[in-house]
Amino acid sequence: MSAQLAFDALADPVRRAILTVLAERDECSVNELVDQIDSVGRTGVSNHLRILRHAGLVTERKAGRFRFYSIDPAGPARDVIAMLQELFRGALSDAVEAADRTAATDTTLRRA
Repeated sequence: MSAQLAFDALADPVRRAILTVLAERDECSVNELVDQIDSVGRTGVSNHLRILRHAGLVTERKAGRFRFYSIDPAGPARDVIAMLQELFRGALSDAVEAADRTAATDTTLRRA
């Protein structure tokens, strides 16, 4: 699975909400997820889970007639997290540099 497929899956706010619930609870059944996600019903949650599973972001465990989902730590989620950390690290670095330039400009203007 590619990181691009994972980013595409993360583009939807419902899928991000599902991943948030799974991150907080480690593992959930579809019914538990439906109880937590108000914006779509059971069929919608199931469809979103299928997309997340296809992207390699979640795993499915079957126990009798129930299915339980969790974030796949071995899937592209690791790559996505690493990319986001690098992106935010770069953005943070840029923000600090911009703040330093602004502070230097403000100091120069105050002296004048």
